[in-house]
Amino acid sequence: MTKGYVYLVGAGPGDPKLITVKGSECIAKADVLVYDRLASRRLLTLVRPDCELIYCGKSPDRHTLRQEEINQLLVDKGLEGKIVTRLKGGDPFVFGRGGEEAEALLDAGIEFEVVPGITSAIAVPAYAGIPVTHRDLTTSFAVITGHEDPTKNETTIHWDHLAQSHGTLVFLMGMANLPLIAEKLMANGKKATTPVAIIQWGTRPEQRTLVGQLDTIAADVKEQGFTNPSIIIVGEVVTLREKLKWFEKKPLFGQRIVVTRARHQASELSLAIEALGGEAWEFPMIEIVPPTDSSYLTKAVSDLKGFQWLIFTSSNGVEGFFAELKNQERDVRDLAGIEIVAIGPATKVALEQRGLRASFVPEEFRAEKIIEGLSGRILSGQRVLLARAEEARDVLPESLKARGVEVWDVPVYKTVIGAANRGELQQMLREKEIHAVTFTSSSTVRNFVTLLDGDVSLLKGVLLYSIGPITSATAQELGLTIFKEAAQYTISGLVEALLEGK
Repeated sequence: MTKGYVYLVGAGPGDPKLITVKGSECIAKADVLVYDRLASRRLLTLVRPDCELIYCGKSPDRHTLRQEEINQLLVDKGLEGKIVTRLKGGDPFVFGRGGEEAEALLDAGIEFEVVPGITSAIAVPAYAGIPVTHRDLTTSFAVITGHEDPTKNETTIHWDHLAQSHGTLVFLMGMANLPLIAEKLMANGKKATTPVAIIQWGTRPEQRTLVGQLDTIAADVKEQGFTNPSIIIVGEVVTLREKLKWFEKKPLFGQRIVVTRARHQASELSLAIEALGGEAWEFPMIEIVPPTDSSYLTKAVSDLKGFQWLIFTSSNGVEGFFAELKNQERDVRDLAGIEIVAIGPATKVALEQRGLRASFVPEEFRAEKIIEGLSGRILSGQRVLLARAEEARDVLPESLKARGVEVWDVPVYKTVIGAANRGELQQMLREKEIHAVTFTSSSTVRNFVTLLDGDVSLLKGVLLYSIGPITSATAQELGLTIFKEAAQYTISGLVEALLEGK
């Protein structure tokens, strides 16, 4: 039997974008992913659909698997010939026990590779505005375990050297021993007034920081309720925090926001949220697929010369229409003489990318405004090709027909329920991990409620944002209360609503 291969991958401190390029590649190629509690769950979206996921999370008071069992699991899966990615929070060789796992694999004759990760010892202070070194304050830093092996007879930490050092001291996994750490440092000569910072859940929306001094920090931590996972930073660099803190200053800091758009469209909104300090979770509620019956589209495209107007109500409609145009070996020259309408800026851009300029874009991006704006321009007896979603509202075609216009209402795509993870979404809502949800169409609202199994009580305390009045009306019909509606019915308008609603 061919032996497998094991990657020991550092996932970084919590922000999923701090994974390395190589680390993400190892996740994508894995047959088996073995991950712990400090690795962001968003990284699990990088796996193949057939990848086996094994959780082996460990916390100070509870272990899903003991380290010896994790070692054996990696060996067993390797012996099965699998490509195994062991995803560990931080860096696998910085108090990650990756060395022990590597030794077990070596003893079993299984090839392995170590993919370093960004350790929390430097990343977490950086996100709190604390550089571990600074030319004016210190030229060195030390990373120390705050939780030594309990089976050892004596400590191997040289407290006297640490206390007398002018370098920054970073203690990992030390919250339970914080009183002892402070006592040992002061007993060996560290000033009681030495600045100390405690950073909990660093680089994540839950990040919070407590600054104090060595003689009172343990009492401060107890009063403020700081717990694991936290890191302890001792040294003069802590004084730079107020000046250099940047993460918490971002306008959407602390917000975990659900993006419900189709996966191929979600990135624009997700990137905007994360640039503003929020954490975007993509739960695609819709997927764009070909229409149930494409014969109407085929016939319409084959007879383009018979139309005076072509109306697009979304960028998806543009994409579906041009796919059929290409399929029939036609191009934009076949649209010569046809007036083209785009419902909004995104649709307008989609047309411009294909070398076309819209004759009309309404000031307000909905069907009613197209009718109003084209009054007197589209004449009775003219033929209009309306290229849009299969399940779209009847307002536009019926209003045009009432004006004596011949309307070909042609479905160029349809939306179906997306591939969002129902179980994970419901779990995050139950655990109050989600702060806001964004809806970009009526379909995203309907499918969202479906994924909640109709239990809208899960949204208690969650702020709901809508891209426009049609989407808001659908939400209201389904028992949801929209907290804020975008003034401009675009993604940028939705982002503005998020900023105003914070």
